[in-house]
This record gives sequence, C-alpha cells and structure tokens, in this order.
Amino acid sequence: MKRRNFLAASASLAAPLGMPRLARGQSAKPLRFVPQADLAVLDPVWTSAYVTRHHAYMVFDTLYGQDERMRPVPQMVAGHEVSDDRLRWTLTLRPGLTWHDGTLVLARDCVASIERWSKRDTYGRTLMAATEELSAPDDRTIRFRLKRPFPQLPAALAKTANNMAAMMPERLARTDPFKQVAEMVGSGPYRFLADERVPGARAAYARFEGYVPREDGAPSGTAGPKRASFERVEWIVMPEASSAAAALRSGEVDWWELPPPDLLPLLKRDRNIAVEVMDKSGYLGSLRMNHLQPPFNNPAIRRAVLGAVSQADFMQAAAGTDPSLWAEGVGIFCPGTPMANDAGLEVLTRPRDLKASREAIRAAGYRDETVAVMAATDLPILKAVGDVTADLMQKLGFKVDYQTTDWGTVVQRRLSKEPPEKGGWSVFSNFWGGLDLAMPATHGLLWSNGEHASFGWPDSPRIEELRAQWLDAVDQAAQQRIAAELQRQAFQDVPYVPLGQYFYATSYRKDLAGVLPGFPVFWNIHRA
Repeated sequence: MKRRNFLAASASLAAPLGMPRLARGQSAKPLRFVPQADLAVLDPVWTSAYVTRHHAYMVFDTLYGQDERMRPVPQMVAGHEVSDDRLRWTLTLRPGLTWHDGTLVLARDCVASIERWSKRDTYGRTLMAATEELSAPDDRTIRFRLKRPFPQLPAALAKTANNMAAMMPERLARTDPFKQVAEMVGSGPYRFLADERVPGARAAYARFEGYVPREDGAPSGTAGPKRASFERVEWIVMPEASSAAAALRSGEVDWWELPPPDLLPLLKRDRNIAVEVMDKSGYLGSLRMNHLQPPFNNPAIRRAVLGAVSQADFMQAAAGTDPSLWAEGVGIFCPGTPMANDAGLEVLTRPRDLKASREAIRAAGYRDETVAVMAATDLPILKAVGDVTADLMQKLGFKVDYQTTDWGTVVQRRLSKEPPEKGGWSVFSNFWGGLDLAMPATHGLLWSNGEHASFGWPDSPRIEELRAQWLDAVDQAAQQRIAAELQRQAFQDVPYVPLGQYFYATSYRKDLAGVLPGFPVFWNIHRA
C-alpha cells in the first residue's frame, strides 16, 4: 500500500537556531520567577489550572508541540505515517529519549499516557472515540487504528489548551486519572525537585542533563528545540504585589508573570525592567448563564442580555482605561487565531439600547425570578467584572441577589444545578486563556450537549452538530467556514456572552534574553 510519509519534520520550521554558550557563572545563577498563583496541584491531567500547565511544560514533554501559529509540529516523535485510507497512523519516537529516572522512553509509556489524558480531556475523548485500537508494536512505534478518519490527531496531541497531553512513564500513567500522580517524572528539559517544594511559597527545578532537544527548527510556542540554559529555576510565590514589584526592581527575582495593571507604570519607568504583552491571545472574558433554571433557560432572554452587553464596560473595569491592554468587538473565538471571524458580530458591536433590552426581557416572559449573581472577592479582576455584571442585571430589570465570596466557593457553587434558593446560581463572569477558546475542540464554553456540558449546561443540537463537522474537516478553509457558522449559531442559542479580551503584561529583568511569546516557558531563555 502506498503511504504518505510525514517522517520529516515540518518544512515550515526554520534552520536550527544557535544558542550562545553561557559562562559558568551565568548559567549557575538561578532563574527566579514569580508565578501568577501558588503551584497547588502538580498533575496537569488532574487539573486544568494554568499555573500547573506552565509547570508541566518544564517537567513533561509532548509528542507534538504547537507553534505560535497553532500548528502541530513533531516534538517527541520524529514524525508519522498515515495510510491511504487515513485509518492507520504510525508515530515514531525520536531515539535517545529518557525519563528523569534514567529509564528510556518507550512507546508503551506514551500509549498509557494518552489513555490517561483522554479520560479527562474532551479533545482526547473525541480522539479516542474515533480510535479502534491504540497500541505500541515496538519500543519506538505508537499506532492508532481508527474507526473513521480523524485528521486532527496531531493537533489533539499538540494542543496547549488544558489539559495538555503530557507524556509520563507507564507506571505513573496507569494512575487513576481522577487521582493525582504520586511523582513528577517526565522527560522534559527540567526535573522537579520535590524535596524543595514549599506549598504556598516555593517550587524548584534543575536542568535535566539527559534531555535531548530536537536538532531541527526554531523555538516557537511549545515546538522546536527546547534548550535549557539555566542549571536551576526557582518559582517564588509573592501574594503581595508591592513585594513582588520591589523584588523585581532590586533584582531579587528575574521575572514576574502577572503584575497588576496599576503597577505597570512604575515598572515601565525602571530602565532595567522590560514590560511586554508576550501572550497575544490574552484572556477572554465570559458571562455564563445557568441554562437549567429560570430566567436563563429561556433563549430569548439570553439573547436580550447578549444585546445589552458593552464589552468596553467590562474590559475597562478589569484592565483600566489603557486601550493597549484590552479589546472589544470580540466574538466566540480568540482574535488573531485561525478560527476568529466576524460572522454575526454586529450583535455585540451595534449601539446598546438598554430600554429595548428590558422590554425584550419582559416580552420573553420574565416573571421576577431571582437572579443570583456570583463574584469572587479575592481576585480583584473577577470582583471588578462581577460588579459590572450585577449592575447590568439590575439595569435590565432583573431581581438581583448579588453574592460575593472567595473564588474557591464560586468554583464549588458553579457545579450546583439547583435553583438559587437552594444554593444554586444564575450568572457569573470569568476569564479564560485565549488559546482555550481558539477552536471548537478546546472551547469548553461553546460545548452545548446539555447536562454533559460544563457548568451552565447549554443544550444546542445544532452547535454540537457543527462542532462534529469541524472535527471532521480536512483543511483549515473548511474549518473556518464551519467556525463562522458556529459563531452565528452561538449568537442565537447564547451558550455564553463574550465580554472582550484582556492583554496581560509580563515583566522581567532586561538581562534576560530569549523570552518567547506566549505563556511562560523556560527554555530558550539565557542571560544576555
């Protein structure tokens, strides 16, 4: 049988990028990083927390990386072959891959890792639903035998939206996916130093001397060579923003992931500090309504709310008045990514008419049901958009019960399907990483399969039909056509309301060079 051979690495990647040799004193000095939050959970399959994903890409590698243009690129694999009928994919591991415990990376480790990941990740479940058999015929070969063609197989294994498909030894990958793994043993460029972890204060990593970077390509996103220049990386938790700012300015720390907007002018005035928006996907705001309980079980009422939202009001509350830090006119998919489009976007960009929206809500049958608005007080950006949400609901004539609490309580309560008077909820606003909302396969707010959907539980057979078509599409042009139709349908069924895009700036000492665009990764960086 004639095969199409993809064993060569992507031709779109550039020639190998040389890394300057560092002096011993430079590489020996640790890179000190202040993360956005404490690293409370280590297992990237068990949780979807962004801070855990950042940690996981240091420790674990993936079969495919995702470059800045969201294309899957071979990473742990040398490449793959696809049979003419597109029902058999054969992936070949690069030689010389080693786990942090000194054992060789084997195909059966990867098979077990894929199986564990797929039980917690929607994209993974979709891939496995299309798979008849996943096997490891030999130590370097991973084979998918499919029930039907699944052209997005590399994209599923490469995605950086949570949950990432982290590869780990079989003995760990056989852990129940609803329990955390007991050890942090990966094959990535850094080893996790478990004995140095202090929950709520510190995490530490050492360069893995056995790591073999790809020889081809240039670093881009999570693709290309991952060259670790620092012997040691330390994460220092600093809940007080003023303390983090002082530590960065004094050189006590090198990199602060998420300084608050009000401190950016201070940091920009320091000639030794760079302040940049590295992740152009940013965070996307969302107003999520409970589709199981009145009044938002009524699509006409949801559409009236959609037509009343001013994205600028929400974004200015969250990010301030600096127009470089936020954007409005944001649809269902993350701006700047391949699926973003303007289909039906006028529903969000035309002039707002609150009086007309109030009248539409009454005409649709609103009968003074209580609207329980949740907001978190311990995360200022969420409290800010929560205040705007409650104010909008009041202006629209809803009977509002504004309930503020800590984020942990919001996370627990949003799982309740009960009415507000029994501990349930009606609406809350939140932010999601732009990459998570870049395509239908990872867009959890778009999934609309009723009680099997995420909190809010929207139910739209048409959205689900279009999502299935998108997964079967064989090229990007077809995907983009379906994405436009998905957006139009979403503005009819309103699984959620987009609130705009917030660009967070990161700050680091200017003696760091090679910081890559996107979320924080710790390869390619060196001291200038």
